Amino acid sequence: MWSDVFTPLRLIFRGTGFSLLFLLGTLPTVLCLNRAGRAVRIGERGLDEFMLNAWAATMCRVFGVRVKPEGGVQAPPVLVVANHISWLDIMILYSIAQTGFVSKAEVARWPVIGFLAGLAGTVFHQRGSHDSAGAVAAAMTRRLNEGGRVAIFPEGGIRPGPGVKVFHARLFRAAVDAGCPVQPVMIRYVRDGTLDEGMTFKEDESFMVNFLRLLGRPACDCQLQFLEPIPAAGKPRRDLAAAAHDAVSAAFDAGV
Repeated sequence: MWSDVFTPLRLIFRGTGFSLLFLLGTLPTVLCLNRAGRAVRIGERGLDEFMLNAWAATMCRVFGVRVKPEGGVQAPPVLVVANHISWLDIMILYSIAQTGFVSKAEVARWPVIGFLAGLAGTVFHQRGSHDSAGAVAAAMTRRLNEGGRVAIFPEGGIRPGPGVKVFHARLFRAAVDAGCPVQPVMIRYVRDGTLDEGMTFKEDESFMVNFLRLLGRPACDCQLQFLEPIPAAGKPRRDLAAAAHDAVSAAFDAGV
């Protein structure tokens, strides 16, 4: 948890920032995450999306993460698929666009983040449960058919080791059924010109320990690339998963 001599100062300074965000920013954001918030427009975004973007962007800065986006997110309906390095990946994507995530059931129990994720439309699933997987796929397809945006981390969680892991194909079925495109997104954390591998979970590290460790670490950049969307209608889901993986992996490796 102890990164360098400045760790205690970062914990105090950023901990204060997180507390202020929680106390002053969370309630207004929660109050906007509803139909009324969607009806109020701020430019091209609804008030609900504007508030969620601002809240998540502030959260990223509290943790010393500077988001460097490249390209733009596809207009909905679209299935967004990204590699997964840290729980902050969710905040990174929320800082750019509101989207309904598919996430493991444990995230629903995470303080603040799980609550906001639920309000923002996250679909939680229990790993290893066929009933849960079927309900998730149905919810994803329904949301895409309604003109929404859904995001998944098809590696199946945060996996140890460097690079982009295998993309599991099962949830790509929703894009095929809805006939909407798949947009690959590459996430990479960099500090001092090299990969910041400390952003992920350490072995047997709990969420709260990881939360505190990241809060005390030196600042880094998150390179976020929105890649060319892939048409999904009529394609086998395994082919879609392979194509998305290859696009994300190539973008990730290009900056290593």
